[in-house]
Amino acid sequence: MASFLQIADDEKGHDLDLFCVPRHYENDLEKVIIPHGLIMDRTERLARDIIRDMGGHHIVALCVLKGGYKFFADLLDYIKALNQNSDKSVPLTVDFIRVKSYCNDKSTNDVKVIGGDELSNLSGKNVLIVEDIVETGRTMQTLLSLLSECNPKMVKVVSLLVKRTPRSSGYRPDYIGFEVPDAFLVGYALDYNEYFRDLSHICILNDQAKEKYKV
Repeated sequence: MASFLQIADDEKGHDLDLFCVPRHYENDLEKVIIPHGLIMDRTERLARDIIRDMGGHHIVALCVLKGGYKFFADLLDYIKALNQNSDKSVPLTVDFIRVKSYCNDKSTNDVKVIGGDELSNLSGKNVLIVEDIVETGRTMQTLLSLLSECNPKMVKVVSLLVKRTPRSSGYRPDYIGFEVPDAFLVGYALDYNEYFRDLSHICILNDQAKEKYKV
């Protein structure tokens, strides 16, 4: 079972005025729940665990866009550093896919995979899927089902966040950064209708902001 850092349901978080938060978002957030520095430290450890488990093989790192791009870039930087500074290194190539399952702040049952026709290139390869957040798990299960049709040699999934929610299908990634409460989180490339990707910390969105940025 994957190890993770748990953020409790009653986690008080941190006051916004203790951190550098873009001024245009100051009235949209309740609190900082995971500071950027903690994200980076946890990501570095995930990179080490991945190299330990998959380091004997060429890895194709598959980024799930758009929310996963920041975590993906930082994770790969740590993997590259391990490659350069240890006796054990692994060839690494990258690919991208876009998966959409949200309308405003609600996860829907309609999972759309964009770019899936390119997955045939992953046949016989060792694939690391990099995701920002797993909520119900249905999005990832759909992607894994699609990927299995391409006959990869091995597939592992790393997600920065896994949400504790009664809507969960029970799916758990192979590697988890943080287990978080059932709240709507933004920042570190996690968005609400494309806003908040430019926020460095992971924060809880307030109700007023959900209405303000609703489409």
